[in-house]
Amino acid sequence: MNPDLLRGNLDLILLTILEHQPLYGFAIIQAAKERTGGYFDFKEGSLYPALHRLEGEGLLGALTGAPGRNGKPRKYYAITDRGREVLSAKRQEFAAFTGAVHQLGGNGA
Repeated sequence: MNPDLLRGNLDLILLTILEHQPLYGFAIIQAAKERTGGYFDFKEGSLYPALHRLEGEGLLGALTGAPGRNGKPRKYYAITDRGREVLSAKRQEFAAFTGAVHQLGGNGA
């Protein structure tokens, strides 16, 4: 995976993962890995700052859940209504971008 592509699309990826259910950090990492056959393998050092930023922007909300293995309550992240709006816009932008890249190849290739 190209890290530059990941950085440029991290918000889209995280909002998509959280679109249907709240998850805590490690579960987000696992879901990304499982749903993509291992293509997305986030590291905690890049994941948590992005989650905190999205929470600060009002795109995610945080919920306190049951304690994890360490005994501390897990922090679950859930997409907000504003997050859903941004996700829709980001999907449209990404589709337009990838469509334009494919057009550069000629004959839709």
